[in-house]
Amino acid sequence: MTGTLVASDLDRTLIYSAAAAPSGGLVVDPDGPGTAGLVAVERHRDRDISFMTRPAAAALAELARAQVVVPVTTRTPEQLARVRLPGPPPRYAVAANGGVLLVDGVPDPAWDRRVAREVAGVAPLAAALAELTDLCRPEWAGQPRVAADLFCYVVVDRPAVPAGAVERLTAWAEAGGWSVSLQGRKVYLVPQPLRKSAAALEVARRVDADVVLAAGDSLLDVDLLAAADRGVHPGHGEIAASGWSAPWVEPLTSTGAAAGEEIVAWFAAHTEGVAPRARTATG
Repeated sequence: MTGTLVASDLDRTLIYSAAAAPSGGLVVDPDGPGTAGLVAVERHRDRDISFMTRPAAAALAELARAQVVVPVTTRTPEQLARVRLPGPPPRYAVAANGGVLLVDGVPDPAWDRRVAREVAGVAPLAAALAELTDLCRPEWAGQPRVAADLFCYVVVDRPAVPAGAVERLTAWAEAGGWSVSLQGRKVYLVPQPLRKSAAALEVARRVDADVVLAAGDSLLDVDLLAAADRGVHPGHGEIAASGWSAPWVEPLTSTGAAAGEEIVAWFAAHTEGVAPRARTATG
């Protein structure tokens, strides 16, 4: 019997802020998510800040009871700990864009050592932070931050980001072995060896899963989708805007929390009958 691993990005794929959730006829009231048909899945500073539709939450709980479901996120372990997905708590989770592999909530030391060896070959974090800090200006960017001692990011006023700023950062990143991703209001600068796919495939190896299903919305999710046997992405986000595609990856047209609902349904429909595909950590 073929085992299936469900590996999914979280933000703007499975879960949504109140601002990102609306789609079609869905109307979100941040002060009353119950009446808006949403279920809160993350609470921070006494506020509910991330949501799923009620059908998506119910379907994900059922899926997690039947399959190995692994959150795969760019969030730090601390940020991920705030999320309470429906269903049993996942034994495995991937944080920091593949930089941290959590087993029962605890970083796996063997994975930490592997990551340390791999990132030693690129420009150091201090240089990346210096480049990001030098680029940013107070009129359009906040203070750059370091995440999990592995990568850095900054919150920006996206309409005010000057022309050429992201391109300048990308040029530095490519020369130094890093990657740039603009997701919502955040610009991420991440070492290229930090790959969601590598950590997800390591979990698949540990649980003897022959088939990997994956979902994501940003360019940092491309390697995860490329390495999966079947994948899916929503109609919003960097991937949809870029035009990236692969024969085994299905593009959806739905957006917002409605896309999250469709993605969970897609996972449930593909847990059987999918044949393993010849793949590597980069596809």
